[in-house]
Amino acid sequence: MRIPTTLKHKPVIVVEDYENVDGRYAYKSDAKGLSLGLAQWNDRGKLDISAKVWRHTGEKWSRQSEELPLHRVLDLAILICRSRLYFSEAYRYEKLYDPNKSDIDRVGLQGDAMSVKVCTDNEKIDEDIKLFHQALSNDDELIGERLITLARILKELGY
Repeated sequence: MRIPTTLKHKPVIVVEDYENVDGRYAYKSDAKGLSLGLAQWNDRGKLDISAKVWRHTGEKWSRQSEELPLHRVLDLAILICRSRLYFSEAYRYEKLYDPNKSDIDRVGLQGDAMSVKVCTDNEKIDEDIKLFHQALSNDDELIGERLITLARILKELGY
């Protein structure tokens, strides 16, 4: 399915067969494509690149398609990696976290830090963290394959 080029987000680099590789949703996904392009929120004289997940209902392009600035995509990748690292050791805690210390890490970015922590404000955190951990374990192969690919490409880039 061809990604639309007449909307506010202007695709430059595209993946038009994303539905075939969308994790556990592969071959039955409503996420039909990915693109990197000129952001829809660009003002005259101001230019940003964004990443977009293109969703299709089967009849039309969905308003649930998501567009994110590239730094947010990378911040999400950092959060995924940090969470995965945390859960590799979480078995040490009876509840998979320490109720007295919800902080996991502070990841330094741009002179400040992104605070990563267990959301103890969630009234069902004891149940939800177990479900999250199980889902993360279930998707270990899918996530691991992508992280290996990302690590290889980062190495090729010199990181």
